[in-house]
Amino acid sequence: MLKKLYNWVLHWANTKYAVPAMSLVSFLEASVFPIPPDPLLMALCLGKPKRSLWYAAICSFGSVVGAVFGYMIGWGLWELVDNLFFTYVFSHNAFLYVSGRYEENAFIAILGAALTPIPFKVFTITAGVFKINLMILILASAIGRSGRFFLEAVLIYFFGEQIKTFIDRYFNILVTLFFILLIVGFIIIKYLI
Repeated sequence: MLKKLYNWVLHWANTKYAVPAMSLVSFLEASVFPIPPDPLLMALCLGKPKRSLWYAAICSFGSVVGAVFGYMIGWGLWELVDNLFFTYVFSHNAFLYVSGRYEENAFIAILGAALTPIPFKVFTITAGVFKINLMILILASAIGRSGRFFLEAVLIYFFGEQIKTFIDRYFNILVTLFFILLIVGFIIIKYLI
């Protein structure tokens, strides 16, 4: 089923509705949808490399707005929809895992989820459930999602089709390295500057 959904998302790249579809997918993926917008973003960037940064900006904005929507689901509707989410969107174990990450550092937890293939919706919804400061969610989402989508767009802008194969193959490693470098940067800023 996920493969069919993935192909359905990708088919939008060849329509005149590609940009609105990417924006909608990025919004929904941050709150309820299982397929990330990255494949559609990459397809659009490969089709028109000079517009890559514009596509990344649209994708980032849609995702951050979707994160706020996910937060609102958790904040205001959780008691009504928790069974639906535990059945169809994410597991109870994932929910408990995220709870533990928030106790350690909510900003870093959200940032990590925004950058990596970890299901972002788990973090956005639970941020609302646990009443994490909304500005922390917005800031971490904006930095993480922009970092992720702009990295893909810039690589495609400069390297084209060759980089798509490389990104597809090493995506998890690349975003993990990017996340580690970002954390090291925060540590340097906090303790050395």
